[in-house]
Order: sequence, then structure tokens, then C-alpha cells
Amino acid sequence: MKKLFFAFMSLAAVAFVGCKDNNEPQLKGRNLVVYGKIFTAEKDSEGKDVIADAFVVQDGKFVYVGDSAGAKKYETDGFQVIDYTGKGIIIPGCYEGHAHYLMAKGMDLMGGIDITLNTGVEQFLQMVGTAYEKTKAQGKSSIYGFGWNYQIFLDSGMPTRQQLDSLCPDIALYINDAEGHKGLANTLCLQNAGIMDKDGNVLISKIRGGEIVMDANNKPTGLLKEQAGTFVRTHGINFKEIFPASLAKEAVELSQQRLLAQGFVAYMDGWSNTYGTNAFYEGAKSLEKAGNLHILLGLSYEFESSCESIEAELEKAKQMKQYTGGHINADFVKLFIDGTVETGTGLTMEPYQITRLGNGIANWEQNEVTEITKIANNNGMTMHIHTMGDAAVNRAVNAFVASNHPEARNTVVHCRNVPEADFARMADNNIVAVSGILWHGMEQDIVDALNAALPVNLKDKAYPMKSYFNAGAVMTSHCDFPATSGSPTDPFGIMEIAVTGQVYTSTGKHTEPFWTDELISREQALQALTINGAYQMHIENKRGSIKVGKYADFVLADKDVLSCPVTDIHNAKVVATYFEGEQVYSAK
Repeated sequence: MKKLFFAFMSLAAVAFVGCKDNNEPQLKGRNLVVYGKIFTAEKDSEGKDVIADAFVVQDGKFVYVGDSAGAKKYETDGFQVIDYTGKGIIIPGCYEGHAHYLMAKGMDLMGGIDITLNTGVEQFLQMVGTAYEKTKAQGKSSIYGFGWNYQIFLDSGMPTRQQLDSLCPDIALYINDAEGHKGLANTLCLQNAGIMDKDGNVLISKIRGGEIVMDANNKPTGLLKEQAGTFVRTHGINFKEIFPASLAKEAVELSQQRLLAQGFVAYMDGWSNTYGTNAFYEGAKSLEKAGNLHILLGLSYEFESSCESIEAELEKAKQMKQYTGGHINADFVKLFIDGTVETGTGLTMEPYQITRLGNGIANWEQNEVTEITKIANNNGMTMHIHTMGDAAVNRAVNAFVASNHPEARNTVVHCRNVPEADFARMADNNIVAVSGILWHGMEQDIVDALNAALPVNLKDKAYPMKSYFNAGAVMTSHCDFPATSGSPTDPFGIMEIAVTGQVYTSTGKHTEPFWTDELISREQALQALTINGAYQMHIENKRGSIKVGKYADFVLADKDVLSCPVTDIHNAKVVATYFEGEQVYSAK
């Protein structure tokens, strides 16, 4: 990495408490001697990737990494031998840089409305009616749902709040779209949130950073965009009733099971107070205390641009730091600077070709992002900012540079488009880019539709990768689940897209390669998924690679993804995942 990366390799000002020497986890891993082709995610003195033939694990850490001959002497009583020679490849445990598994699993457990991406409006309304009858019988006051497709609904005629009222008149209803950036609400939900009164008068017509869509009579249609939807959902739905701490704990546990099965040993949650409570924080801490958290978990506290006081929200974020410890890092602050470029709400430097979209939606002004960043960094917290358009990325980078806390490793997430000069600024200031690699696997008809609406300078470009490596900036990977439902979320599916610019579709064909100038090598893809992810989470000196002295987090894959045909990488499967020397997942 360029300049500051190595300078801060040993800093722990914003580190996982569980990785500090005075608070290490109690290890219970087995003593292992492991043979096979091993991608270590380490570099030799010439900058080449180190491939080892064997490693040894003792008391949950790597004590030897090298050739087979050197590992033989450890084959004594008390050491289990795993010979994985010729069976595939062994890699460090992978890191998911940003997703919403907790929210998605929480929604499932709430028993709300779970919609598949291709559901039509008629079927959607039937689901609302069914959910209402069920919820009414349970005596609950709110219904929450997720997953409708904005484009399908737009083409078919967007459901109105009046239609929702006819099916759900006396229970507050809010249903997010699949991206989580838009929502549909019935009248009662709008009334609970203070948007309308019981007589139908509009009390709030505008929400900063979002849009309350109005009909011809200047009344809310029920469709809400960006921060307007977040506001109504938070204040209109009684999440404390429908999502108690017991469900949150279960959601964390189920998310952990899915991630470990895919080879992930660390996960950065993109919005941990998503239901307006600290339930996920409590659930994670409960698992940690019981010794059942077998994954490194980052939790981020987001506050809305419609909040009454930045100072008050920052105080709440600081209170979340009490949950940091062991395998949990709750020292992250989340902001949405903009929406999504694909739907015209991403903040761009040049205007969209569709005139009414202008330059998108800005949730926070430059001086506010800078102020929040400085206060957060001064209190030992790291910024984790949603940035899609090039203007949004630039706004975040400006704030991070002005804050002058490179040890914080402030993070920009998604980064659909990045101003050319900002790649070097990110490298020089220790800013981490969490890249949406998956979007390189777009179908051609989607690319064509986007190019008709996007700012001209952003056409045929989305989600850079190689430019980060060329500049010496730290790039990690994320899948943003469930916003990318239908796309691969495992490291090998993601890796294939990063290398080929294509995705293997359900029709048995690959998509056309997209933005091939930004494709990266297999080794770089694995670096983004492993050691760079550990760097993002402030633990690269303890984890993220197979190196003597580090925790023994590693994955056995059934295919050598460094040598198989590139279009076969996605077929690789996880055979076993080890965390701190203990097998925490087995495919058998």
C-alpha cells in the first residue's frame, strides 16, 4: 500500500478491543498440521504473493508457515493432521466489508412481508392482505416488509396508500423496496410518523435528503424515497414491539451461520440501528458473553439527515462504544451522503440526462460531513459512509482529509463512481474503499437502460477496482445483501466477477464483460477479500493472512481458484471454515 498504509500497520487507536494483547479471546482451537496449496495473502521481499505448502496451528494461532518438511516435526501427539494436498486451495478467512444480513434475518424473524424481486403489484397486494389478517390475529400494531422491485412497480402502476389502506386500515404498514432506498406506507404509518394528521391534513411535506411523493392533490401517495422513507419507517412502525432483543440475538446467530458457510470470518454490518433500536448490539453482546460469537462483527450506528441534532446523534453513537470488546467492534458511525446512481438519487458532479433528476439528492452538506467526521475521529470512531455518485465520494474524501485522522481508516462504501484525483487522495490519507464488485456482472439491457439516464461522464463506468490498486489505496469487497439479491454473495462468485467482469446467470450464460479496464487479478481479488478486509476492520496485524503469530482463521475450498478456468471460479465451494483454529463450519 502507498505511503501511510505501512506507517499505520501497528496503530491500534481505533482497533478491535478483542485484538489487543490485554483482552485476547479465550482460544479453544485444536492443534493442527495442515498440508496443501495455501494462498497466504502475504507478500515476499519482491512483492510476490507467498504460496505455502503447509502451516501449523497451536492454541488457535499459526506457529509455522512454510514448506512441508518444516511442518513434519509437529506431527506428534496432540496435533491433528489435515492433508488437503491436491484437493483445492486453502485461503485466509474472508471479510465481508458491508452488507445487511442482520436486517434481512431480522425481517424474516419478524414474520413481515418478504417479497421476491420479480413479484408483481397484484401479488404484492395479496401479500399485504394476508399479512394484515395474520398480524391482526396476533394483536400487533405494525407490519414491516421488504423486497419489492421499483422498476416493476413503476411500470405496472405504483400501489397507493389508499390501496394499502383498503387492505390494512388499522395497522401501521411500511414496506421497503429491494434496495432499501424507497418504501411504501399506508396512511396510519404516515400519521404515526407525523407526516399527516387524522383529518388527512399534511403536516410535513418535505424531509431533508429524501422525497415524500405527492399526488395531484398535494397529498402523499405513500411512496417515500431515501431519508423520507427512513424517517417514516423509524417513527411510524413500532419496532420495539415486533422486534425484541431475543429476535435480534437469533438474527445475529443466523447471519453468522450463513457467513461462515460461505467462508467469511468477519462481517461489517452496514446499519446496526436499522430498526431504530440497539437490539442488534444487545443480541451480539449476548452471543459474545456466551462464547457463541465465532465471527468478527463490526457494528455501525447511523443517524438520519433529518435528525434534530447532530450533537445528540453523535452522543448516541458514542454510547454504542460500550458494546466494543472481544469479537465486536461498535466504533463505527454510518452516514448516507446520497442515494443510488441507478435510480437517479446518487449525488453526481454532472447532471443526469433525465432533466428532472438534476444532480441527484444530497443528504449532508460538505461542512456537516467534515464536522461529523472530526468529532467521530476525535472520539476514536471510524466513519463508514454510503457514497454512490462521484460528487458524494468527493464530499466524503474531502471530509476525511480535513479531519486529518489517517489512523481512523475512514471508509467510503459502494463508490460507484470516483473522481480520478481522489484515488491518490484515498491512498495518501489511509481511506478505505469498500467496492461493489458485484455490479460488474450487470445484464446488458440494464447497462443500456442506465446509460440513457446517467450523467454522460459516468456512462459505461461503474464500481472501479484496478484504479485503487494502481494508486496504492486499500480496496475491500462487499455484497450489500440483500440489495443484491439474485447475485452471488460468496467470495468465489464475487472473485469471478472481479476477474472477468461477468456473472454466470441462471440461464447458463455469462453476461457481457463490463468495464474491462478495471478488472483485477485473482490474487488481487483474494487480497481484497482477506488481508484488505482485516485492514478495514483494524486487525490486519492479528488476522487476515496466514502468518506466524496471527489467529488461525482459514478456509478449505474444493477448487484451486488460482489456476482453474476463470469462468469456473464461481463453482468453488467451501469445505470447511476455521476460526481461531476451531472448525466452525463443515460442508459435511
